[in-house]
Amino acid sequence: MENMIEFLKTRRSIRKFQDRPVEEEKIEAMMKAALLAPSSKSSRPWHFVVVDDKEKLQKMAESREMGSQFLSGAPLAVLVLAEEKKSNVWVEDCSIAALLIQLAAHDLGLGSCWVQVRNRMKEDGVSTEDFLKEVFEVPDGMKMECIIGIGYKDEEKRPVDEAKLLTDRVHRNKF
Repeated sequence: MENMIEFLKTRRSIRKFQDRPVEEEKIEAMMKAALLAPSSKSSRPWHFVVVDDKEKLQKMAESREMGSQFLSGAPLAVLVLAEEKKSNVWVEDCSIAALLIQLAAHDLGLGSCWVQVRNRMKEDGVSTEDFLKEVFEVPDGMKMECIIGIGYKDEEKRPVDEAKLLTDRVHRNKF
């Protein structure tokens, strides 16, 4: 891996993917990264549903009013969810694991993009979470955080320009 700052500057949200499956060893590596995520009190409340079935990816694409449609062209997605009763900070725990999936994907030469599930709705007024719980037969007691769409990039984006970083948002010793 190159230096961490350069690595982070080149990780961008990718919504266009090649029509090419992600190799099993890369899927396993991303899931290992997720399972290595730290969690509050080592509660590890997260679960991951790896999806490569085209019909289910299409359902995921239809799960929100906006922002999820690109999943219909993704070869892979990971649904990140948690056992709500295991941790009162499951949102944070899942967010860390989801980010590690994205960083691992980037390290493996893949692109990815986060799709928010929690607190989002479909056009018909049904919550994204309720819709996906039915599609994936998710048991009671589980809460969903996000979907990570993953695949080989079919678009290129420039690295983040450091000159555009909001350095005025960094405070020292007082706000």
